[in-house]
Amino acid sequence: MRKYVLLSFILGLTMQYCQQKTEKENDAQAPISKVFANYYEERLPLYPLEATFNGDNRYNDKMSDDLSQAGKAKAIAFYKKYQDELAKYDREKLSGEEKVSWDLLQWECNVNLEGLKFPTELLPLNQIFSTHLLIGQMASGSSVQPFKTVKDYENWLKRVDGFVVWCDTAVVNMQKGIKEGYVLPTSLIKKVIPQLADMDHGPVKEHLFYSPAKNFPKEFTPEEKARFEKEYATMVESKIIPAFQKLHTFMAKEYLSAGRSTNGFDALPNGKALYDYYIKFYTTTEMTADEIHKLGLSEVERISKEMEKVKEQVGYKGDLKSFFNDVRSNKKLMPFTTAEQVIANFNKIHDTMKPNLKKLFELTPKTAFEVRRTEAFREASASAEYNPGLPDGSRPGIFYVPVPNAKEYNTVSDESLFLHEAIPGHHYQFSLQQENQALPAFRKNIWYSAYGEGWALYSESLGKELGLYTDPYQYFGMLGAEMHRAIRLVVDTGLHSKGWTREQAIQYSLDHEVESEESITAEIERYMAGAGQALSYKIGQLKIRELRAKSEKDLGTKFDIREFHKLVLESGCVPLKLLEDKINAWVAAKK
Repeated sequence: MRKYVLLSFILGLTMQYCQQKTEKENDAQAPISKVFANYYEERLPLYPLEATFNGDNRYNDKMSDDLSQAGKAKAIAFYKKYQDELAKYDREKLSGEEKVSWDLLQWECNVNLEGLKFPTELLPLNQIFSTHLLIGQMASGSSVQPFKTVKDYENWLKRVDGFVVWCDTAVVNMQKGIKEGYVLPTSLIKKVIPQLADMDHGPVKEHLFYSPAKNFPKEFTPEEKARFEKEYATMVESKIIPAFQKLHTFMAKEYLSAGRSTNGFDALPNGKALYDYYIKFYTTTEMTADEIHKLGLSEVERISKEMEKVKEQVGYKGDLKSFFNDVRSNKKLMPFTTAEQVIANFNKIHDTMKPNLKKLFELTPKTAFEVRRTEAFREASASAEYNPGLPDGSRPGIFYVPVPNAKEYNTVSDESLFLHEAIPGHHYQFSLQQENQALPAFRKNIWYSAYGEGWALYSESLGKELGLYTDPYQYFGMLGAEMHRAIRLVVDTGLHSKGWTREQAIQYSLDHEVESEESITAEIERYMAGAGQALSYKIGQLKIRELRAKSEKDLGTKFDIREFHKLVLESGCVPLKLLEDKINAWVAAKK
């Protein structure tokens, strides 16, 4: 009996020791913040172009390896590693913001691993969302790639070497794509070919990629200038021009003839599953293509009724469709003769709204902001866009405006466009996210289109509260911009899940919005190239509007619009479900 008692005592001591050892190990476990920091640091080498955009210059000499199988394997291993890291922590024992970060990182790992199952590397080029365009923008010397030091100039030469490899891999992948049925629609291939043709010849010193050698920092010595003039000329002549010649020749002589006559991603092998994935990725919801299509039809009908009211207000006697044509060709809405006047008008809009911003916003960014004309090499096919600045002041947030022909530039959407792309849209959202020191690094630079574009579209609805839309045509421009995003729900799902043709989608847009046929055609081809992304704007906007309306109703006089906007913006980009949970918790606490 004593033997068993002694054995039990020893076992008890052993179990107690093991328990204490486990507790000590748990106590010694690195804080979750270390996992978040490591994720960000280890991710940057996988996406060096993204690092440059984020203002981290450690990888400015590297090129993304997103087309090779080795690069894909590295990405898969990376996301699986951090799935395992998160599983080591009990989410319920984390603080409030730590739980949000845990949820975000889990979403990032899961959604990226899901996407990496598809052979999207077989479609490396298109006319709008493509590395060859991004690299061209960086090569101009006026974008995110810095050209301030000798090291900066050396880094770019090395990055160009990586880009040449990327181009070679792109051709190999597209050849494989032809065999497997993963090819672009013919209509899109025809838009890429001229872009490549613009880059495949000299004169060397007039080439876009030579631009940095024309604008040296004043600190450079004559010897340094002479060195880089020679090295950049050699780079353009022996690397860049041949790389673009190879791409151009392949696209024009081999790939074009293999282009498909279909338009949607559902025509690709396993294309329905790929489109379902893009819906999830871009909207951060579980909505189906059918649900989104029906929502789009409903929104188009609602906004059309609002447009009718404006048509009647300005005294136009024809139907709505003819009013669209009248607005498109109305010379009173085309008052400018130079691009400088277009840019000045946007700055005037900013000045008009400045006094009212403090009525709606408690949080405002410190990051500088400016409006610029889009660079000439991409102006013809570019849309207005925002490039984020950096909190350290080294780069302002830039609202780029394409003005290919100032005399035909129509101002009808200028106020809503500024609210969306600039202030309080993308500039506020991006800058406040980056400036928030309480967020882990990966959250400062994360992007969810449904939240980011949803916020920007929601910002357009704030025009009257900010002293804008006093001109009924500008208010109509806002409705037109909202209609444009509602139409996207219809045509994107139509193209990629319902067998719509390019022409059918163009006609639907022409029937329901103000944009010109040329502009609409470019938009439809954008949706064909980047399935699902266009859905994010309206889905996100409707969620933010829903949350505001619900909060106003539930809180009554306790509702504070400045506090609501602070809550929406302070945590940066999050999937819509997390934003909804946060606002609901705020409402419950204030009741």
